[in-house]
Amino acid sequence: MDFTEEQKLYLEGFGRALAAARGAQAAPSEPAGPERIHFAAQNRVLAAGGKLVKEEEAKRAKHPFDMWDEIAANAAKGEFPKGADVFLYKFHGLFHVAPAQNSFMLRLRNPNGILDSHKLRAVAAIAEDCGGSYAHVTTRANLQIREIAPKHALRVLERLAEAGLTSRGAGADNVRNITGNPTAGIDPVELADTRPLGLELYHTILNHRELFGLPRKFNIAFDGGGRVASLEDTNDIGLSAVRVGPGKAVPEGVYFRVAVGGITGHGDFARDLGVLVAPEHCVPVAVAIVRVFIDEGDRTDRKRARLKYVLDRMGPERFLAETEKRLAAPLSRLSLAECEPRPPRARGMHVGFHAQKQAGRVYCGVALPVGKMTAAQMRGIADIAERRGSGTIRLTPWQNLIVSDIAQTDHAAVAEALGEIGLSADASSIRAGIVACTGNTGCKFSASDTKRHALAIAEHLDARLAVDAPLNIHLTGCPNSCAQHTVGDIGLLATKIAAADAEIEGYHLFAGGGFGDRRGLGREILRDIPADEVPQVLERLLRAYLGRRDSPEEDFQAFARRHGADALRAFAQAKLREAA
Repeated sequence: MDFTEEQKLYLEGFGRALAAARGAQAAPSEPAGPERIHFAAQNRVLAAGGKLVKEEEAKRAKHPFDMWDEIAANAAKGEFPKGADVFLYKFHGLFHVAPAQNSFMLRLRNPNGILDSHKLRAVAAIAEDCGGSYAHVTTRANLQIREIAPKHALRVLERLAEAGLTSRGAGADNVRNITGNPTAGIDPVELADTRPLGLELYHTILNHRELFGLPRKFNIAFDGGGRVASLEDTNDIGLSAVRVGPGKAVPEGVYFRVAVGGITGHGDFARDLGVLVAPEHCVPVAVAIVRVFIDEGDRTDRKRARLKYVLDRMGPERFLAETEKRLAAPLSRLSLAECEPRPPRARGMHVGFHAQKQAGRVYCGVALPVGKMTAAQMRGIADIAERRGSGTIRLTPWQNLIVSDIAQTDHAAVAEALGEIGLSADASSIRAGIVACTGNTGCKFSASDTKRHALAIAEHLDARLAVDAPLNIHLTGCPNSCAQHTVGDIGLLATKIAAADAEIEGYHLFAGGGFGDRRGLGREILRDIPADEVPQVLERLLRAYLGRRDSPEEDFQAFARRHGADALRAFAQAKLREAA
């Protein structure tokens, strides 16, 4: 029998009242712990009539680090998380990457990008026992293990802890892996060894619960002034060593400059705040800036929930004033022009054998095929580091690694040992500088198989060209730009292209990007190139560079900036036009 209109209205009202009562019961109480500052920020949004995004609602309803029993229960049943828990698992470094792979990806935290050989062995064992028997080096000098079944989720976290590793806060709305120069502490020209600062900040973050669950992810990097860059100017906070000579407003010595708001995927490098910080004050200053972000970051729009937009809204002076409110004393003002020039960076020195500041010692930069290492190769690298070095492995933003502290007399032995595990320290400019994000084999956001295409590009170009200058080619699968395509000499942004029967994978082409003293965003010069045509397009562009550069010293970026977008497009399309 149908309900009457009166009965329908009664039931509708009863349902609304019941839902409201349930919502009131489920509403979280404000925590008494240090994370209450996040609730206070959320409450200000709600009081102003704003609506929190679903991720903020998820963090508000359940703290991600109070999920151990749920993770254990899901693992026991062999089940993946559901609903908002998919997001909250990322606080533990566990990413359910379906539909690309119906499995977890685990991201670690490696402060400064450095780990000891026994830890690399542990990663190899976890990858072999619980994952796909390989790991990827990321553009934040980090490691990721892929193809982890849900039944292994808890055991992976346990084994990380047992090995002295962690994935806590490696994903979601947290301060991500703290990075620095890959050659920190061994670089002959560096101004400061930033490793202690990176470790101090790493431990500070891990042990302050309120520094997790930010409005969005957050990147911090240190630059000690060495020859191998850290790409600090692409981070939310970049702390860069500088030397100040006599006769300035501060005593002479080495300090750090603070730059904020870098996010090249949104078209911005970090901006210098005009202040100097003594090394011992770097961590408090970084934490103060993070706290400003906690209070001021956008919790209603994920696309604008980055520090850049806080800085845009507040302006640098107000932002600096808010930072100083959270410090014990004001910061020293000094213009960048009053500091001594930074020692020059030397591109390409993350691959090959190079002298260290320690007498008789060299480091070896190992080229990895788009950042991938098998479990057997990881154990082989650990063996080399233990037998020929100090047991230290350094990961780089170019998805390669460095074994340091090798005796000069062991150069040949290390080269031979690398060859035995299918790796090499001898790489072309193309292979040394090619970077690719995960791609659509492991990320649902990617429009193409970036790693496969990167290998095809390297193989094609190396067989046909001898590029005698450093060159960065960055392939990224989506506008999030994990591979930072806009700062590559050549950048490739994946896209889908309409074809006769179905969409095919392709790329938009950018040229002329750079970082550090070569800072600049690449310009888009060509759109919708089918993926299988990209190697030929890049060959034509690079042939034009090699044949038309002003001198052997002119690098590709300078060449690209000397020519307009139309000219670069013509170089890339030359044979296509002839064929037409």
